[in-house]
Amino acid sequence: MNKYYVTTPIYYANDKPHIGHAYTTIAADVLARYHKLRGEDVWFLTGLDEHGSKVPASADKLGKDVNDFVDEQAVFFKKAWQNLNISNDDFIRTTERRHKTGAQKFLQILKDKNVLYKGKYSGLYCVGCEKFITGKELVNGKCPDHKKFPEKVEEENWFFKLSDYSKKVRDLIIEDEIEILPKARKNEVLGLFDELDDFSVSREKVKWGVPLPFDKNQITYVWIEALTNYLNALDFEHDGKLFKKFWPVNLHLMAKEIIKFHCIFWPAMLLAAGFEMPRSIFAHGFFTINGEKMSKTIGNVIDPNEMVGKFGADGTRYLLLTQFPFGVDGDVQEDRFAEKYNADLANKLGNLVSRTIAMTGKFFGYKVPKIRKSIDRLPLQSSGYVENCWNMIFPKVRERLNEDLDLYEALNHIWRFIDAANTYVDKNEPWNLAKQGKDIELSEVMYDLLFSLKKLLIILHPFIPEASLKIAKALGLETIKFADIDKPLKSGKKISKIEILFPRVEK
Repeated sequence: MNKYYVTTPIYYANDKPHIGHAYTTIAADVLARYHKLRGEDVWFLTGLDEHGSKVPASADKLGKDVNDFVDEQAVFFKKAWQNLNISNDDFIRTTERRHKTGAQKFLQILKDKNVLYKGKYSGLYCVGCEKFITGKELVNGKCPDHKKFPEKVEEENWFFKLSDYSKKVRDLIIEDEIEILPKARKNEVLGLFDELDDFSVSREKVKWGVPLPFDKNQITYVWIEALTNYLNALDFEHDGKLFKKFWPVNLHLMAKEIIKFHCIFWPAMLLAAGFEMPRSIFAHGFFTINGEKMSKTIGNVIDPNEMVGKFGADGTRYLLLTQFPFGVDGDVQEDRFAEKYNADLANKLGNLVSRTIAMTGKFFGYKVPKIRKSIDRLPLQSSGYVENCWNMIFPKVRERLNEDLDLYEALNHIWRFIDAANTYVDKNEPWNLAKQGKDIELSEVMYDLLFSLKKLLIILHPFIPEASLKIAKALGLETIKFADIDKPLKSGKKISKIEILFPRVEK
């Protein structure tokens, strides 16, 4: 059995989850569910980065103990993922013992390999980014992302010999041994190799974090120990079964702001330590909200839990994934959420399902009709229309999910098939076939529609799992897997009524 290990970044615990976190996590969940449908053994990891300067600063601002604060944040994130029907297999926290000891083991390996050395560092440090930045990156002396002046920092740290490994990492990326997605991001990553120095892996003055195993006066730089979570969650420290089974990771998924750490620093450290490389790294773009950058000051930060309250888990998943192509920068049109939800989910998909089930109940007593012609042919003036559409569209959906991971375009293809199925209903008018006593034609049309629902519920399961399961239950299907997607429905099989999948919402 093939394996598939997919990760999100571990999110900063300095604030509650927002739709930026949800966007990445939903995308990872879609891919995890898709590979499960293919019969693969999947491990899906997400979690929380609870160290660094920002976290205790946020706790202090609220007058809370930092340990209590991160415990609260973990609850918020876990609840959000539960509400969004996220199917992660593990949720790792960097304050957990398994992470601390695993990070220390990895750092000790680097030390033993003689790729770490002690030196003095002087530079500009952005607390918001949790990283050092150069003068060239500043805009009017401020961090371009956080609009704040960086701090001048000078201290003695431990450094990683990136210079010994950067060329090898670059070559691996060029040769797609480490595949960078989307394809346009590859050149962006390669451009980052132009001005690289050995980087610091520790901090002298920070107290909240993981101590270096070989220098207790130094705390591991938050980004360095955070990256090791992908190993620690698999119990690499004890060479555990999960590590042996799932490493190397098949896909690291994240926003593009952290590509330098994931695409350069992380592979270099893995090379130095003697570990296999990540197979693929996908960095999606940034998004604005109604044309403006997401900001608490502006008041446009969207709580995913509030979205779920209005649109449901499936509705929220669909809306976030269909705002713009996956991988590029784009704008989230919050003011058009209701319009798109009603048009695509309530009207197109919801109506197709409800009227197909209702007509099957009315005309065939909630049983799959018996057909006399080959199911490879479709009747009447639209003969072959739905099946031809499926044969054109389904390979494109698989290509998007298997190759470039364009979830946006995959959903566009699926909705083209939904449009085709609705057109099939309108052209063949089953209600008129029933009135005219054309039982053979009616049987074929209704069978084709039920078979279309079966195909749809399978291909839609990674995206909108709750609705998919409801359709499967109505059709009497016990399992959902790709191996069954073209398996005919059994004539006479009992089906059942179905509730409204997507109730219309007010704008």
